[in-house]
This record gives sequence, structure tokens and C-alpha cells, in this order.
Amino acid sequence: MEKPVLSLDFTIEDIHKLREYNYYLTKDMTPKERQNFYNERGRAFQREIEAGRLQKA
Repeated sequence: MEKPVLSLDFTIEDIHKLREYNYYLTKDMTPKERQNFYNERGRAFQREIEAGRLQKA
């Protein structure tokens, strides 16, 4: 499955697309693999937020 293309308005359909894509990525993972998957992505997002804050300051 390809990564979904989201509209500029970010509608409820976009949310449905994201949830379907997320399910597709994680459906065959074990609970531990799924936990690691979400933790890695969460940490990457935290780094992005911190980098943005440093650039802003």
C-alpha cells in the first residue's frame, strides 16, 4: 500500500486514509514490534519538535 496523499483541508476522509495505512503497516507485527514501531516514530517526532524550537529561539 502506498503512503496516502492528504488534502490541504485535512478532512475526515484523510483521517480514514491514515488509519487504514497505519493498520496496513502494523497488522502483521507482534505487540513488541508494534510498541517499538510507535516508540521509534514518537522519538523521531520529538526530535523534530526540539529542532524546530531551537531554530525558533
